[in-house]
Amino acid sequence: MVEEVRNIHRQVLPNGLTVITEEMEHIRSVSIGIWIKTGSRDEDPAQNGISHFIEHMVFKGTKHRTAEEIARQVDSIGGNMDAFTAKECVCFNMKVLDEHLPIAMDVLGDLVLNPVFDANDIVRERRVILEEIKMDEDSPDYLVHEIFTQNFWKDHPLGKPILGTKDTVKKFERDPVVDFYSQRFSPGNVIICAAGHLRHDQFVQLVAQHFERMKPVKNGFHSPQPKVVPRIVMRNKKALEQVQICVGVASHPIAHARRHASYILNTLLGGGMSSRLFQNIRERQGLAYAIYSDLSPYRDTGCLSVYAGTSRESAPKVVESIVSEFRKLKSEAIADEELRRAKDQLKGSLMLSLESSTARMSNLARQEMYFDHFYGLDELIAKIESVTRQEVQELSNEFFKTEAIAVTVLGNLNGLKLTREQLAC
Repeated sequence: MVEEVRNIHRQVLPNGLTVITEEMEHIRSVSIGIWIKTGSRDEDPAQNGISHFIEHMVFKGTKHRTAEEIARQVDSIGGNMDAFTAKECVCFNMKVLDEHLPIAMDVLGDLVLNPVFDANDIVRERRVILEEIKMDEDSPDYLVHEIFTQNFWKDHPLGKPILGTKDTVKKFERDPVVDFYSQRFSPGNVIICAAGHLRHDQFVQLVAQHFERMKPVKNGFHSPQPKVVPRIVMRNKKALEQVQICVGVASHPIAHARRHASYILNTLLGGGMSSRLFQNIRERQGLAYAIYSDLSPYRDTGCLSVYAGTSRESAPKVVESIVSEFRKLKSEAIADEELRRAKDQLKGSLMLSLESSTARMSNLARQEMYFDHFYGLDELIAKIESVTRQEVQELSNEFFKTEAIAVTVLGNLNGLKLTREQLAC
């Protein structure tokens, strides 16, 4: 395999804003992302959901463009514009043909730098987000994860929903929104990233043109590390046909030295169709249609969780089967062939995930936020290759402890009970 040299450049503007590019000669597109390095976990409880609210509001009009003009200009160049809010960041991104890069930067820069936050728009957008919250609450697999997270990191902003709640969103007014925006959208808190067919120096000039007038703001907001509360939560919702189950344990933060072993552990456990959970619970026992595990690492904590949807009758059996997979990972050595498969699966998905300019742009921004340098593909592959089965077994013994397992069960429970004994691993 030819060593792929990633052509990555990083520069910090005088006001503290970070610019990162990756030049990709062989494609015609450019993906640009404006990343704010704080998300919903850095909000006060009374303002839960305000980051996401602001992400919506900037599209409602700027000092130079109405909402319709923004949409029309993006469409007129065949661009793809999107935004999202996460627990630890907010991102505004756009993918365009290389020749349209100046227009794209002009629109994105305008959105992020000059939103008007019109009071009437705020009233309208509150209604839109209240509908979005209702829509999510109508989705049982979303709801079970939300209840699980709120209990897992109880009374900590990391456990609160990104969208906020009906009560918090209803109270958003113009002044707090403008105030929050001006604190968070400051140059030291912003990364502007681009990957694709571009030149680093030209891109930095383009960014400087729009962003060099941004004034630095002192902001040291980072919520403290959350404590994990491993509770068993049974939530009744009669209207549901299925019982939704979420089982999880605390895992390592995103930049932990043993993170690659965690990826392998997650892949073996429930990351795909050949995983143990899928093969045992879906294929052999036929107890669930959807079952998978997921690793959610953050800057100072993490969670390894398993999701399953099943019938009320099968729910205890599904929980016991999940816990028995935890037990096996702790006590039995992993076969070489299974470890090989997990490594190849991870490597394959990693390589495929870096094919698009958008994925590369996101990858760069996340590495800037969490790591001290940019990892090349070969370096990552070497790290994955170096994971031993002993390491995976040690991690299993560290993560899977009876008293550390949290469970949320949501559905028409009809007296269904779960005890800590049923979680013995």
